[in-house]
Amino acid sequence: MNRPIPNSEQAVTGMTAPLRRVDAGDRTSISDLLRLMGAEGDAGADSDRYPVSSRQVQAGSALFHEGGVAEAIYFVSMGSFKIFRTAEDGYEQVLGFVGRGEVLGFDAVWMGRHPMAAAALEPSRVYAMPSKNIFTLGQYVPALDRVLHLAVSRELTRRGEIADLMAAVSAEVRLARFLVHLSERMQASGQSPKHLLLSMCRRDIASHLGVAHETVSRSFSALADWNCLRVSNREVEILDMARLKALSRSTRGSTDDMPGRTPPSHRNARG
Repeated sequence: MNRPIPNSEQAVTGMTAPLRRVDAGDRTSISDLLRLMGAEGDAGADSDRYPVSSRQVQAGSALFHEGGVAEAIYFVSMGSFKIFRTAEDGYEQVLGFVGRGEVLGFDAVWMGRHPMAAAALEPSRVYAMPSKNIFTLGQYVPALDRVLHLAVSRELTRRGEIADLMAAVSAEVRLARFLVHLSERMQASGQSPKHLLLSMCRRDIASHLGVAHETVSRSFSALADWNCLRVSNREVEILDMARLKALSRSTRGSTDDMPGRTPPSHRNARG
């Protein structure tokens, strides 16, 4: 027996009002979300029936706050965000960065509250889907359910990357690993893996790597001196990917053997 398809507005927003009629060119639906996530080929005919709200977030503005009630899951369609926690002394620990085609807020579904905060690094846009309806919608649009499973798997991979970053002793190696991971994410999203325009500032990178702000600047200079990178403010061009990856694999090794200029004297990561 086929299950009745719920009113599409009710399924997405929890409201009982009938679906508002809008022009097809202005309407954002689950099919648009699936297209963003690279799953348009799996979308069924019904995916167009369920609207999804879109939200603009200005640079520096919070998408959600640490400890706040989790009302929705967010799919980044434009821009980028940093996720972070704030210590009792006010220190902001950056836990990661999220860009186009990635998901925010899924880790809050179980607890009902966000364990961390998210803020836009640049003018950004997200698709918002109420968390209370996410599993119901997955039953009617199987492609959405698959997208969520892949998002959870990707998030577990990201957690492994953070542990990988912190395992390195040298600050230069931590930065190399960060740039290699970022390059791989850019390539996966269809962007250049060698020409990186960093949306995050050096201070955010330092917090993420667990080193001092000044150490990040010196580490960028060292990688440039070793002809791994060309750096101009937030524009980073990877000149030698093989060399950068080789350096990133030096978990406990010294950077003294890298060809080129002698690295800065402050090598070890702080914290």
